[in-house]
Amino acid sequence: MSNYKIKDIPSFERPRERLINVGVENLSNRELLSIILKTGLKNKNVSDLSIELLNKYSLSDLKEITINDLMSINGIGLVKAIEVIASIEFGKRIALTTANNNGIKLDNPKKIWEDSRYLFNGKKQEYFYCYYFNNKQEVIERKLLYLGTVNSSVTHTREIFKEAYKLSATSIICLHNHPSGDVAPSKADIMFTNNLVNTGNIQGIPIVDHIIVSDSNFYSFFEHNIIEDKKNI
Repeated sequence: MSNYKIKDIPSFERPRERLINVGVENLSNRELLSIILKTGLKNKNVSDLSIELLNKYSLSDLKEITINDLMSINGIGLVKAIEVIASIEFGKRIALTTANNNGIKLDNPKKIWEDSRYLFNGKKQEYFYCYYFNNKQEVIERKLLYLGTVNSSVTHTREIFKEAYKLSATSIICLHNHPSGDVAPSKADIMFTNNLVNTGNIQGIPIVDHIIVSDSNFYSFFEHNIIEDKKNI
């Protein structure tokens, strides 16, 4: 690795100055990462630190990188790792919001599965999300409700509908992943779904579907006629 310092680089070639002069879209991945990391070490400048990180982890890997992964690189401590993780998550949320603002309607299980894949990609435990919709079947919000095995916990059910009231949602679609890759519902999945559907009918906020996902497939309770067509999906 080189032993020069960022201050040794002509000012017009430094990442921050280049961002101002040529625009953020014209910066390399290394330059963007250098801006986020800010500093390197005594014998490893931030540019070299960025290169090391990008050599170890692809952009696809960075989508799901953990704090511990980042801290395995000499020169990235807890604070830097937190800042990188936060930047990545913020970018994901902007992308999701942009999709919503473009008027994309998620009106069938396949579209919802495709939209949700980034949320579950590579996850090693079960994540349970709810998609909350308005009366035009437009997504108001995607909300992670809990992690772990799905069950018929009253607390979980209460939280699902509490969020719906806060958002003034008119319908809900639930999703959770099976890390094993087998998307067939378990008995617990079916019991939990029936409980949610019954509660939704009482509350006047129907559970339109419950979708079990993997990286390559999905199972829709609606498509398998386990959930009645209370509201068109």
